Amino acid sequence: MATEWLDEAERAAWLRLVAVVELLPGVLDAQLRTEAGLTHFEYFMLAMLSEAGERTLRMTTLAQRTNATLPRLSHVVRRLEGRGLVERYPSPEDGRVTIARLTEAGWDAVVSAAPGHVATVRRHVLDPLTPAQVDQLTEIAAALLARLDPDGRMTGLYDPEPRHEASASSADSARACD
Repeated sequence: MATEWLDEAERAAWLRLVAVVELLPGVLDAQLRTEAGLTHFEYFMLAMLSEAGERTLRMTTLAQRTNATLPRLSHVVRRLEGRGLVERYPSPEDGRVTIARLTEAGWDAVVSAAPGHVATVRRHVLDPLTPAQVDQLTEIAAALLARLDPDGRMTGLYDPEPRHEASASSADSARACD
């Protein structure tokens, strides 16, 4: 089978995407470590819990939403439990299932970290783009996700389950863009 090499336009697009994929995580991580004492993954995990109903998710669901393996997620949750930001407990319905819940201290950490994180996302990702380019970015990301995530494992990121009304208004004020 013959290799279908990238043409100049495809190569230019690919290399720029690779550069963004390589540089953006470090920018996000550096800001959060400096200003909030959290890694980007820790913040991302806390943000997913903050947006869930009752700030609670099954560990398997949280792993899907953060694209983490269960061992990696367990390690991070254990570390955040030690800081009082998250707690784990067996599901009352099925003791084989572990539930992760954001504590009040965890909620406070997300609320405190969100403004700096959003400012960083705006400064490095959204502000350089026109509104039309933001729409194009959404369409491009959707096309790539259709191939990269055909089963929709990470759909919870951009189409989260409905939140309970009690936590929805508070969560809206702290909603993080990840």
